[in-house]
Formats: sequence, C-alpha cells, structure tokens
Amino acid sequence: MNIKSFLFANNTGTTGQVGILLLRLFAGLVMAFAHGMGKFPISDQLIAGVESVGFPMPVMFAYAAALTEFVGGVMLALGLLTRPVGILLAFTMFVAGIFIHAADPFQIKELAFLYMFVFIFFACYGGGRFSLDNKLGSKV
Repeated sequence: MNIKSFLFANNTGTTGQVGILLLRLFAGLVMAFAHGMGKFPISDQLIAGVESVGFPMPVMFAYAAALTEFVGGVMLALGLLTRPVGILLAFTMFVAGIFIHAADPFQIKELAFLYMFVFIFFACYGGGRFSLDNKLGSKV
C-alpha cells in the first residue's frame, strides 16, 4: 500500500472492509452483551420505564427493546440481515435517546445517539464484504 492510496482510499479496499468488520463486531457485541442481555429477565423497572414514557402495551415494548438489543446485536455482529437489523436497532436507540433519557443531560443521551448513527450507517451500507449477508447473497 502506498501513501497516496492510504490517504485517499475509499472504503471498497480490504482495509476499509476490515474497518467495517471491526465496527460491526464491536457495536453488535457490545449492544448484545452490555445492553441487551442485561435486560433479561425483563424487570418491573424496565416495564415501568417504558410505561412512563407513554408507550401502550409496556410489557410487549420492553420485550421488543430487549430482544432487539440482544438478538439484533448478535445478528449485526454476524452481519446477518444487517440492513433490517440496523433499522430496528437505530429506532430502538432513537427511542432511548429521545424518550427514555429525555430528562437526562446530553452526556447521558449521547451514547444512545452515537449507537443510533452507527446503526443508521449499517442500515444504509450493509454488512460489508466480511459478513454473512455477503456470503449468503453471493449464492442467490
């Protein structure tokens, strides 16, 4: 790799694809195991938090958020159905940032918004070359 291609390369090269892989793995696994898994079993506190922001059927939405964070995080890490999972995860983080953390200072909301934009990236871009989507899509 020469200096010009390093400085001005686009993301289609191997280096860019490795970067996308690392971001996908980190964001997916952290979402699944640091955020999603901790919501199981679904607690009364989580249900009350969902209910307090005015969502109907708070038990269902609490399960939906927890499953999206855990299962969606694992699927994102694997690069499986990356675009639809990215949409679901981005929406979940939007709700967390706008509604769940509405009264919190920006430094608290910031994490939800950062995740949201990472997930929007994957919803737009897909899983990249080193994903199950790419592997399965090449057989279609």
